[in-house]
Amino acid sequence: MLAYAPTSSLRNPTKTLAPKPFLPPPPRPFPRSTASFPARRSTGIALSAAAAAEDRPPRNESLAGDSRRREDVLRAAHGALGNCLSETHLDRTIPGLSLKSRGKVRDVYDSGELLVLVTTDRQSAFDRVLASIPFKGQVLNETSLWWFNRTQHITPNAVVSSPDKNVTIAKKCSVFPVEFVVRGFVTGSTDTSLWTVYNKGVRNYCGNALPEGMVKNQKLPANILTPTTKAADHDVPVTPGEIIQMGLMTKDDYDEVSSRALSLFAYGQQVALENGLLLVDTKYEFGKGSDGTIFLIDEVHTPDSSRYWIASSYEERFSAGLEPENVDKEFLRLWFKSNCNPYEDKILPEAPEELVCELAWRYIFLFETITNSKFELPGAEEPIHERISRNVSQALSIL
Repeated sequence: MLAYAPTSSLRNPTKTLAPKPFLPPPPRPFPRSTASFPARRSTGIALSAAAAAEDRPPRNESLAGDSRRREDVLRAAHGALGNCLSETHLDRTIPGLSLKSRGKVRDVYDSGELLVLVTTDRQSAFDRVLASIPFKGQVLNETSLWWFNRTQHITPNAVVSSPDKNVTIAKKCSVFPVEFVVRGFVTGSTDTSLWTVYNKGVRNYCGNALPEGMVKNQKLPANILTPTTKAADHDVPVTPGEIIQMGLMTKDDYDEVSSRALSLFAYGQQVALENGLLLVDTKYEFGKGSDGTIFLIDEVHTPDSSRYWIASSYEERFSAGLEPENVDKEFLRLWFKSNCNPYEDKILPEAPEELVCELAWRYIFLFETITNSKFELPGAEEPIHERISRNVSQALSIL
């Protein structure tokens, strides 16, 4: 969770700047009906646990309906393995910029009045960094910006500008120490996932009563909110009452934020469904500005914060007891669980290159599927860190 801090003033926070200004388009309307899953995309990403265990990428029958595009991205990903943005040091290259926090994926810098959020290529799961994925930082940043633009009819956000493919400049705010996890299905493989706790017999989770007899990957009767609070190195599930009792949020703030989180998820589900995908679960973070405005922060509906499945094949695969075709990092999680104890082992095995490049492709596939646009693969003419330093320095001189 990003450690935003309160601030009392901002200079022209709505000003935009090249090369990528943050200009919100009109809100996208909800589709009239979501009674059935669309069949217009017959994409498939069949996960084979055995394949993962054998260091081979999961079998992909028709990921994007364009095998040439997939091969182009995989080839570029292999070529970029040695040029991932695994760490940043903007505090050494930009005067007046200080490192505020280094998260599992994002490095956050303080410019005095604004925050500079750099999304790296680091891949995290099990509360630790597993690998670096080519192009991941750019994909996550651009995916979040797309969703930030299209959810302002639900909640304002802290974005000021995006001067670089990997960077978002944001307003400072005081972050609520709670992650708002919203779920639509019983699934997952981590210790705090809904299926893990349900399979252990838990029937009341984070204040939600769960029905008996559910099986893995089954759709919940209704979307539920399962908030977590941050401990030293992992997330801790918590009930709404505990959040208020511990003083983490006031009741009014919790009620407002939880309502926004559920609305964001419902909207995200419908947009995903329009494009042949199921938004299975996700997490949101919120903060409060100096004027009391509650902002959506961090990231929105990215493959890091969310789980996506292919809609057209879900019902058939669920009925057959097969894992859904997924468009997220779950297959990499399963590989690590099959090859080590990712929670306890001090040293983890190196993720196979084929799996790393496959994940790079899936992130790009998701971006292109949701946004109906082509992801721009970065060139190799200039080192990523030098490009970011130049663009951020120029942006801060204008703001």
